[in-house]
Amino acid sequence: MAGWRENKNLIHKMSDAYNQLLDATIQHLEDLKSRGVRNMTVAPETLRVLSQPAKAIATTASMPKPTELSLALPGETTPLPPLDPKEKAAAFGALRERALVCVKCPHLASSRKNVVFGVGSIDAQLMFVGEAPGADEDEQGEPFVGRAGQLLTKIIETTGLSRADVYIANILKCRPDTPGQSAGNRKPTSDEMATCIPYLHEQIDLIRPKVLVALGATAVEGLLGKTVGIMKLRGNWQIYRGTPLMPTFHPAYLLRNQAMSEKRKVWEDMLSVMEKLEMPVSEKQRNYFLKA
Repeated sequence: MAGWRENKNLIHKMSDAYNQLLDATIQHLEDLKSRGVRNMTVAPETLRVLSQPAKAIATTASMPKPTELSLALPGETTPLPPLDPKEKAAAFGALRERALVCVKCPHLASSRKNVVFGVGSIDAQLMFVGEAPGADEDEQGEPFVGRAGQLLTKIIETTGLSRADVYIANILKCRPDTPGQSAGNRKPTSDEMATCIPYLHEQIDLIRPKVLVALGATAVEGLLGKTVGIMKLRGNWQIYRGTPLMPTFHPAYLLRNQAMSEKRKVWEDMLSVMEKLEMPVSEKQRNYFLKA
């Protein structure tokens, strides 16, 4: 009788552990889904264990610890095979064609002049992600070509790179409409970001940059699902599906606040990016925007 009772208690405890782990797994998957992740790799052993009834797992005492479950996203724990250059270019071209005719957001499709897909090298090691096109970008069909874009270009060139060396894209491919307004911009809605961001995810998955730079709070929110203020996040490395991500201020912020201290913060972020990419950093570069 005592042995039966002990076994029952063991089964009960292990069943609770199973349910806790299952709840945690579901929560993790829901979090990934909210960030726009649609595909992931799961170890066969994980699938086998999760497919068993809780009682079966308990009686066989085979319940793995949470740390033993492998829920690896592409690029995190399992290196992706290299892409054939021709196939990569073809896939990127096909993605671009799909984006250029997208009408998933009818209100944006009807008000846009151009879809702003992205610009730069599809083999770039460094990728910048902004919020959404503005009026100048909508007019020209290229991201970051207005005043903020000109400043971003200067920042890129100060690192020793050019716009052609990096890739630049936005969370949204269309300019957020501004009904009744002749000028100005607005922040993309959460629905608009959720609808459009799969295009960006595919861009990143094809480019496979070594480092991402998120320009501003909206870019961070779109990529990571975090709504924490950019003031708290900037300068602190994050991870986007296995890729190091540096949140920093949007260039438009520096146009509004031209204090040397704010420029230095962005430059410090870029110095960290350069070091992460193992780029040479000169003494002159290290001293930019420091008070004399």
